[in-house]
Amino acid sequence: MIRAYLNSQLLHQSLALYFQMLHHSLSVDTFTFSLVLQACGKLLDWDNGRRIHTHVFKLGFPNDLFVQTALIEMYAKCGCLEYAFKVLDHMEHPDLVSYNVFLAECVRIGDIQMAHQLFDNMPHRDLVSWNTMIHGYASFANVGGERRQECGEALRLFHDMQLANVVPDRITIISVLSACGNVGALGMGKMIHEYIERNGIEMDMKLGTCLLDMYAKCGDIDNALMVFDLLDKKDTFTWSVMIMGLANHGFGEQALAYFSRMIAEGIKPNDVTFIGVLSACSHIGFVDKGRVCFKSMSSVYGVTPKIEHYGCMVDILGRAGYLEEARELIRTMPFTPDAIVWRAFLGACRIHKNVDLAEEATVNLLQLEPDVDGNYVLLSNIYSQAKKWDRVVNLRRRMKHCDIQKIPGSSSIEVDNTVYEFISGDKSHPKSFEIYEMLDEIVGRIQYCGYESLTSL
Repeated sequence: MIRAYLNSQLLHQSLALYFQMLHHSLSVDTFTFSLVLQACGKLLDWDNGRRIHTHVFKLGFPNDLFVQTALIEMYAKCGCLEYAFKVLDHMEHPDLVSYNVFLAECVRIGDIQMAHQLFDNMPHRDLVSWNTMIHGYASFANVGGERRQECGEALRLFHDMQLANVVPDRITIISVLSACGNVGALGMGKMIHEYIERNGIEMDMKLGTCLLDMYAKCGDIDNALMVFDLLDKKDTFTWSVMIMGLANHGFGEQALAYFSRMIAEGIKPNDVTFIGVLSACSHIGFVDKGRVCFKSMSSVYGVTPKIEHYGCMVDILGRAGYLEEARELIRTMPFTPDAIVWRAFLGACRIHKNVDLAEEATVNLLQLEPDVDGNYVLLSNIYSQAKKWDRVVNLRRRMKHCDIQKIPGSSSIEVDNTVYEFISGDKSHPKSFEIYEMLDEIVGRIQYCGYESLTSL
């Protein structure tokens, strides 16, 4: 009954039965503790978890491997990593399951540093261990943090995994492809593709879509289209990835053509699809098409526009010079405009040199992001274009007063399956002298062709 309640997500009832057992002096065993500790972990019930931990000692189960593993999982789920570590340290013979459970929970709660510390201290590792860490770094990069650094670490772990003669499975491949796409490691991504073909791994819809996404994010649209055409089955996500990839790399009309094909084949679009469609309209300046697609989301396809779609529409209208219409859309949208919406509007104001609307956008933007240097840089560029040098000076004073530092720009490039990151002004690379020498030559050539740099912060 305790397990039945647990499997039915009736977690409080599961715990209540356990305490009834104790009240009626019924014997409990390893199985009982494993179940109720799972319930505590899912409920994040730290108090009852500790109470049951004391019962483990009183009833003679402190050295039971299964109970100890359940305790580790419970404490980790509740965010009490210190207690989970104490349980692990007191285990006489912790097995791979204990380590992998703890490792998975560290990754799940986003403590990637703690996960790596645990991974490094593991006496043995299996495929699950490697997959958990690689997936953790790839996923952590998608959520936030230092994307290039985390994805680079995922790729390094994959390399170490091969050196350890651990054969990757589909989970590994999907995680590594995700990391390749996020960091732009096209060479490594192609190697993974070759591995798939060489080992006869079935290209199902999930793996195929992940491979397609990698090629699209790395800008290899030809291979992305090739993978797309080879897939026997395609769902909404597959189509959306293809449309988004085409839109992001300047193939706006082709992206819209694929959207039409998607509809013709009876595939229902979702909110992600329309981000790709609206982005395509923005990049090729299809204002009327963008308006029609935006309105059709709810009226035809039953997809409620989110703030991201309003942001795309602001971008479409702004790029085309419809600044007042874009401003009215921001004013009437059913959400409080976020920084992305205001930044898109501010960018449009820069393109069309509208200082007044730019200042309004900046006021709202700085209320949301008072410490982001890029917002000041955008406004400074607008003032510079309008030759309002006094406002540029005042803006710099404000930045200095608020201790706002301009974050140096960065970029990355993959050479021989290694991703190199470069930061503006950085000279740590061993060939930095040659790199800057080549950059000077490039700048000289484009200046000879008429290029003039934009004065900014």
